[in-house]
Amino acid sequence: MNQHHNHEDQLHAQQPVLSVLATGQRPSRLQRQGRYTPESMRHPGKMLPAIAAHVIQTFTRPGDLVIDPMFGIGTTLVEAIHLGRDAAGMEYERDFVDLTLDNLRHARSQGATGCAELACGDARNIAATFNELRGTAALVLTSPPYGSHTHGHIRSSRDNGGGKVLKWHHRYSADGGNLAHQSLTGLLDGFGRILAGAATLLRPSGAVAVTVRPIRVKGELIDLPGQVIDTAQQHGLILAGRYAALLAGLRDGALVNRASFFQMLETRRARERGVPACATAHEDLLVFSVPGPEGAAGGADTTPVGTGVGPGKTCQRIGLDGRVGAERAYQRSSSTGWGESDPLEDNHEPRIHATTPERPDRGRRSAAHRSGGGR
Repeated sequence: MNQHHNHEDQLHAQQPVLSVLATGQRPSRLQRQGRYTPESMRHPGKMLPAIAAHVIQTFTRPGDLVIDPMFGIGTTLVEAIHLGRDAAGMEYERDFVDLTLDNLRHARSQGATGCAELACGDARNIAATFNELRGTAALVLTSPPYGSHTHGHIRSSRDNGGGKVLKWHHRYSADGGNLAHQSLTGLLDGFGRILAGAATLLRPSGAVAVTVRPIRVKGELIDLPGQVIDTAQQHGLILAGRYAALLAGLRDGALVNRASFFQMLETRRARERGVPACATAHEDLLVFSVPGPEGAAGGADTTPVGTGVGPGKTCQRIGLDGRVGAERAYQRSSSTGWGESDPLEDNHEPRIHATTPERPDRGRRSAAHRSGGGR
């Protein structure tokens, strides 16, 4: 059996390194159908599950820890525990935390074996919030908000008998303290601090991965991926790779458009004004390495920004049963990192132990037990 796996590994290792990931073969709706709760679809800026799964499989092994400092409805966390990894993360909005809890419970009911730990609060404080995880995570995977409003859900005139276009579920938050309400400069500054803080939780050879796409502000195309690269580098991270994660499908040698109604509408209007705009068909996947001792970002400012995260809101640790102040759900595994190789050059089934590392209880209840079983 070992000879068989070694032969498979050699065959995969001979495959060419691809900078384009075919992650849009199925629409987002179908990727989530049955895997996520219908209620969680109302989040206006969800990461594509296939992108999260691909990154997690590429950069981690079963038993590893994956962190998302801005987890939204928990796509990174859900895909991680489905793949036998553990997950931890923060989210500013308690409403989204509740949706994530439901998605994690649903994942456990479908057989997901990983455990998760959540916090509701300002992700700029993630280093202090998860201080006990410092130096243990294999991967940080996240995406910045694209503003306080996004396209959300629509019902077009075609759908409602020629009436007005209706739009809903297009706001991240009405809370002005949310990073999504900041100017572009403020957003990048806050996101840089979040990346730097999350990077301190990485073990040696851990990776930071960010999915991001260009945006238009008042008609002007903004190279948000490029600005995120600059921001990350200013906070001590090193760009190790830049890939295109397809949002479009591939059929018979052509791209299958998956752009939303409003993306197509904005593109058409821009072209009518003479702007050679195109509908977005991919997201940039930016992968950073972290220099310095024990995976800490060199020169990063991880000083907490304050004990509060808006009027009346303080950072809260939350268990899968929804309780605040829950104890840690798992014991970290001791698996090693990827070493000096580029994981995307070794893009085959992860080199794993025969079984997921045991997590000694040591008197603590597991996430499955805290959520009342049924996992």
